[in-house]
Amino acid sequence: MTSEKISCLIIGSGPAGYTAAIYASRAGLNPVLYTGTQPGGQLTITTEVDNYPGYPDGISGPEMMINFEKQAKRFGTDVRYGLATAVDFTDYPHKVIIDNKHEITAESVIISTGASAKWLGMDGEERLNGRGVSACAVCDGFFFRGQDVVVVGAGDTAAEEASYLAKLVNKVYLLVRRDEMRASKIMQKRVEMLPNIEVLWNTETVKLNGEDELESVLVKNNKTGEEQLLNATGFFVAIGHKPNTDIFKGYLNMDETGYIQTIKGSACTNIKGVFACGDAQDNVYRQAVTAAGTGCMAALDAERFLMEREVETIIEEIA
Repeated sequence: MTSEKISCLIIGSGPAGYTAAIYASRAGLNPVLYTGTQPGGQLTITTEVDNYPGYPDGISGPEMMINFEKQAKRFGTDVRYGLATAVDFTDYPHKVIIDNKHEITAESVIISTGASAKWLGMDGEERLNGRGVSACAVCDGFFFRGQDVVVVGAGDTAAEEASYLAKLVNKVYLLVRRDEMRASKIMQKRVEMLPNIEVLWNTETVKLNGEDELESVLVKNNKTGEEQLLNATGFFVAIGHKPNTDIFKGYLNMDETGYIQTIKGSACTNIKGVFACGDAQDNVYRQAVTAAGTGCMAALDAERFLMEREVETIIEEIA
């Protein structure tokens, strides 16, 4: 196994990772960034981004991430393709294994591994992703103004997505597999109060129709077996997200879902010198712009941490 020592390691790309890289590079931390298995993160599967400041005409997700990467490289970030497969945060400096064959000893680690949307796993879901199928109403709802859409889910996320979409679209079909929702009472009440949301109880998706874009959704009542064709052009899967944080379990404090917990008002974790940003620690907003903001925070916190350690080392040497 090969090895190297670095000042600042960034695990994961996307808006959070690349923003952290830009700030860390400008601060002279000489960051090394590993992109992970999906360079650019979830935005690389987003066709149009209309809600990121600075792009009055919008921009495609992949193009935006290419720009982020170019900017990070311009300031000196060493961008590498590879996946962090194991970590050891028991001692300092921290150890991270890349692709099971390269050991990095890092004085600071910024985690920006993101979160992945949970999907139904049905045919057409991946093919029509970005062409009518989405996992983020806030990101893509604008494109479905005046149309009919479907939301799948029964928890708070589904209720929130349906409520948000109801302000934009003609009608929302909310598909719930059982005869009750898991969402909080207040969220259920909000859904009930919106006249253009129709809840289809005991209902599951059978088929997504359309070649180049979604044209309709075939659903079935799982009690009666009756099928119904919904002429919907939008299909929003709202069954939750899974943070990509498994390799950090046992070292970092997390909530029950696996989101890394940071100290309030910072990107600091419970391990000194380890910082978390983006969707790996944000289970509320999950937006590109908020991810970029926490990436900035993580880099500034890392810079401050390394500066303090340098001062402590100098004082120890003098003493």
